[in-house]
Amino acid sequence: MRKHYLDNIRWITVIIVVLYHVIYMYNTEGIAGVVGRITNLDVQYYDAFQYMVYPWFMFLLFAVSGVSSRLYLDNHTEKEFRKSRTAKCLVPSTIGLFTFQFIQGYVNASISGAVYGEGTPFFVKYLIVTASGIGVLWYIQLLWLFSILLIPIRRIEKDKLWNVCKKVKLPVLIVLVVPAFLCAQVLNTPLICVYRFGYYFFAFLLGYFVLSHDEVINVLKKWFYLFLPVAIALGIAFTIKYFGQVYADKPVNRTVLFVTFGYFTSMAIFGGFARFFDFSTKFTSWMAKRSFGLYVFHYLGISAVALYIAKPGLLPAPLCYLLSAIAGFSLAYLLNFVISHIPGYRWTVLGIKGEKKNV
Repeated sequence: MRKHYLDNIRWITVIIVVLYHVIYMYNTEGIAGVVGRITNLDVQYYDAFQYMVYPWFMFLLFAVSGVSSRLYLDNHTEKEFRKSRTAKCLVPSTIGLFTFQFIQGYVNASISGAVYGEGTPFFVKYLIVTASGIGVLWYIQLLWLFSILLIPIRRIEKDKLWNVCKKVKLPVLIVLVVPAFLCAQVLNTPLICVYRFGYYFFAFLLGYFVLSHDEVINVLKKWFYLFLPVAIALGIAFTIKYFGQVYADKPVNRTVLFVTFGYFTSMAIFGGFARFFDFSTKFTSWMAKRSFGLYVFHYLGISAVALYIAKPGLLPAPLCYLLSAIAGFSLAYLLNFVISHIPGYRWTVLGIKGEKKNV
């Protein structure tokens, strides 16, 4: 049977990512590449939303991807898995940069004030904005890499480790935060802070080996009311301690508080959704089918409003926030609908190949 709670975790988390990027675009924490402050407030207390969600939502998505990988491989060959992940993850984040995401790159470069030298050839400018268009696609780039690495790992361990993980109980689930913290310290790229190979690969493998077992999920369901208050307490502590600092880069994103908050919140969400949201309706099914398109396209609407309306000060700040949110959702759904119906082109942008439309 399909695990509907995984679908619900995914699409709801993507919505949180969209709302996060609206706040992020106008934050006052000194993060580069965004418009920044557009209000007259000395302190934007609502910026705390970033601190309350950033430490866990991408860790959670990689863990969900790990579970999904296991479920897919239970019914498909490794060749089919590799082919599927290449089409869905690698193609949109490489070829798609040249066919569509260069538009996002142009907007990003304009917001950050990228300046080209006089006489810079058009082709060089195109390459620069194309590279700038990676944006949110870093997630599917890492997901493709982790999926490819998973294949030799499976061949080596031959489900021995996976079967052992079926017996994981509450004490082990708590102790697993330690390797999560250790992995957060390694394989972090120095300039682009989102490429955290160690931390997110651990989340992916955690999903594949541990959270893919119904027995483990039952433990999380049983102890949901333990994980939830712990997650809330850690979130409050993290937000209070680091509010105003750059939370997405070192040293903050490698602290004990960052990792424990992200880990225990993810465990609470797995347990809570498996317990209360393991169902499907027409609405949840519609949202789940379009979560990938929403993720891929949402930042264009947000950043376009920021560049052409908020940055010049054409409208009051509250309206800019509202328009950014509306544009993030509406343009994403519109682009997903249109592009998913264009044969060939939809493969380069969304990884949809053939006659069947997998929106």
